[in-house]
Parts: sequence; C-alpha cells; structure tokens
Amino acid sequence: MAVEVGNVTSSLTHSAAIVALPSVAVHYKTDLPTVQWIVLAELLATAALMLPMGRLSDIIGRKQVFMAGLCTFGVGGLLAGTAASINILIIAMLIQGCGAAMIQGMGMALVASLFPANERGKGLGAHMSSMGAGAIVGPALGGLLISAIHWRAVFFIPVPMSILAIAAAILILDGSVFARDTQRPKFDWLGAALCAGTLVALMLGLTYGYRIGWGSPLILASLIGFAILTASFILWELHTPSPMLDLRLFKRSVFSLGVSAGFLTFVGGSSVRFLMPFYLQGVIGYTPFKVGLLMVPMAICAIVLGPISGRLSDRYGWRIFTVGGLAISTIGIFLLAAITENSSLGFVVAGMVLQSGGQSIFFSPNNSSVFSSAANTRYGVVSALVGVTRNSGNVISIAVSAGIVTVTMASMGYASSLDVVGEAPEAFLSGMRRAFIFLGALLFLGMVLSYKRVQRVEKVPAPAAESTGNGS
Repeated sequence: MAVEVGNVTSSLTHSAAIVALPSVAVHYKTDLPTVQWIVLAELLATAALMLPMGRLSDIIGRKQVFMAGLCTFGVGGLLAGTAASINILIIAMLIQGCGAAMIQGMGMALVASLFPANERGKGLGAHMSSMGAGAIVGPALGGLLISAIHWRAVFFIPVPMSILAIAAAILILDGSVFARDTQRPKFDWLGAALCAGTLVALMLGLTYGYRIGWGSPLILASLIGFAILTASFILWELHTPSPMLDLRLFKRSVFSLGVSAGFLTFVGGSSVRFLMPFYLQGVIGYTPFKVGLLMVPMAICAIVLGPISGRLSDRYGWRIFTVGGLAISTIGIFLLAAITENSSLGFVVAGMVLQSGGQSIFFSPNNSSVFSSAANTRYGVVSALVGVTRNSGNVISIAVSAGIVTVTMASMGYASSLDVVGEAPEAFLSGMRRAFIFLGALLFLGMVLSYKRVQRVEKVPAPAAESTGNGS
C-alpha cells in the first residue's frame, strides 16, 4: 500500500498538471511553449536523477530514499501551488521532479524486494496497475479541480497524498528487509554527473529536434554532447571500483535482452498515445472530450491486464507472456497503420486496445525477469534503469514518430508541423502509417529478443557479506 500510494501520487500529479497548462498560461500572461517547461522541467529532473537515486538507495537504504522522495515531492507541490511567477512554478516542478526520481526509481525495487521470487510478477503487475490508475484519474481530477476551485489546486495534489504515503511508509515498510550494498558502499559522483548530463542532452535534443529542426546548432550540439557523454560514462563505469551502474549485469542474457526488449517496446508503442489524438481530433473531427474518452480503454488495459499477466507468469514462466504480449501489440500497431479517414470507430479502437493490451501483458513478466537476474543489493539501480528506459523510450518514440510525420508532410508540400493536421489529413495519414510501420518493426524486434531469452533464472551470486533478503 505504502509503495503504491507514492506511485499513484507521482503518475496522477504529472497527468493532472498537463491539463492545467492552458489555465497557467492565461494566469501568468505567457505562451504555451513557456508553460510547457513546467512539465519538461519535471521530466528532465526525473530522468537525470533516477539512476543516481537508485544507486544511492542500494547504499543507504531504499526506505530512506523513498521517504525522502515523498517529502521532496510534497514540498515541490506546495511551492508550485503558491508560486508567484511562472519562473518560480518551473523551479518548483524541478524540485518535484527530484522527488519523482526517488519515488519512481524506488517503486519497483521495493516491490521486488518485498515479494518472493515466485510472486514477483504479481507484485510488479499491481505496481504497473497503479501507474495506469494514476494516468486515468489524473486528467479527470485535474479538470474537476480547475473547474470547481482553481488551477492552483492541481499543484497542491502532492501535498496530502505525500503525507498519506509517508505515514503509510512509516507504519508499514520495514527497512531491515531491504538488502544494502556493503561491498562497494562508495557513491559514484562522477558517474552520476555523467549519467545526468547524458540523459538531459538526449531528452532536450529529441524533444526539440522536430520542432526547431534537426540541423539547428542547438540540436546538433545536444546530440553530439549526448554521444560524448555516453562514451565517457561507459568508460568511467568500466574502470571505477564502485560504479553507479554495474555494466557487468549486461553480460547476463536475461538482464540485457529484457532491458533491450523493454526499451524497444516503449519506443515502439508510446507513439500511439501521441499520434492518435491528432488523428481523432484533426482528421476525424472529434471533440477533445470524446478523444479523452477513447483513450481511456488503453489505460484500463494496463490496470486489468498487468496484474493478470504478472500473476500467471509466476506460474507458467515469462516467455509466453512477453512474446505473446508483444505479438498482440505488434498486430495492434499494424492495424493502426492501415486506418484511413473512413475507418470505422470500432476498427480504430480495436487497434488501440490490442496495441496497449499487448504492452500491458508484456511489462510485468519482462520486469520480473530483469529483477531475477540481479542480486537484490542492486535492485535500486535496476529499478531506476527500468524507469530510465521507460522515460527515454517515451521521448524517443514521440521524437521519431513526429519526425517521420512532419518530414512526410513537408515532402507532400505541406507545412512540416502537426498544427496543420486538419488542413492536410492525407499527408498526415501517410506520415502516420510510415511511423507506425517503422515502430511496429521495433516491437517485432523486441518480440524476437524476448523469444531468445532463456526460460530459466540465471544464477545470481550474492556476496558473502550481504544479506539476500526477501527478493533473492
């Protein structure tokens, strides 16, 4: 309960804040590109700090870092709700992102530690379900608070929820059951800095690449910086005696192929949630309210199917659910690649549900397999790594799909912008089909990687001086 309250708090607050952006822009008399930094600041801080916070939790304790994250998240919400200017609000969301990095980075690690190996899929499935619940409730609750009270009420959401989660953590979580890394307890500050810089450079480059042009000096500098920082991070982590991320984990096929398949799944599937609202609103002409309702079944799939596949994978193994889930998701995205202006609503919803449902079947068993291949003294950084693949995969998916669509529209003589979808429906559809076919191929590749994994748990040596805890 304590973990899931914190998890719901993070996902609900983020999705609710997006609804408030137009109201914030009006209040502070600024434009939407400026207020988008409210969300971007939180995302950047979360992505940059997730791995360092995961490693820190392996050293000082997961309960301690989780509770610190809840406190930071609540303080960020309080500052955001009382912000006197847009700049203060952005800084407050940056603070909130620091707290979110600790909460999201610890979530799966805490669950994986608390559940025995033969029930880990069930626990991780429930964890994914809570994220889906937060994604559904957030926009609805945000809209209600803005209409009934004020947009500031949206940013106050983390305050009472964080207090509730902290109280639950104090009463329920027993910090002694979470193993710590006593063999190499030194924190890798340089590795943390290189990791943060790498992810910030990547996310900034991909977020703004299709907006201001991939050939602009700023984007080129960002992507070159990403390449240099990535190489520096790998070299440092391979030679430092106490690495933040033990790259030797990738020598284990269950771990490396599981992380790779998860990353490809996020890259391949996140574009659907990004592009389909443009299709439904700009091409078909549905109202934003109806578009929101049509997106709800995708989130419901995560709530319902995640725990079911996780529980069944504990009994029957990962492969049937990871491979089967991605097969269903691939079929769904290829169906969406075939839609036209005249496609029936049932056909469109079927494609969306298959794509989302297949992903929901995949994630819990896949994450369970990844944790099974690491010692539980590494669960914090493993959990954070899974979170980083999710966040970076989402950003890359949006950047790739938007880039394919806008380039296609430009090649057909239309403005290379998603703002003119209604004026160029055929050009948009042509670009969307190409994007879905390309990203569907990535989902298929993820399915192949899932099939190649062994169906047994690779033996993970535990240092003699460490306790193996509940999650070994």
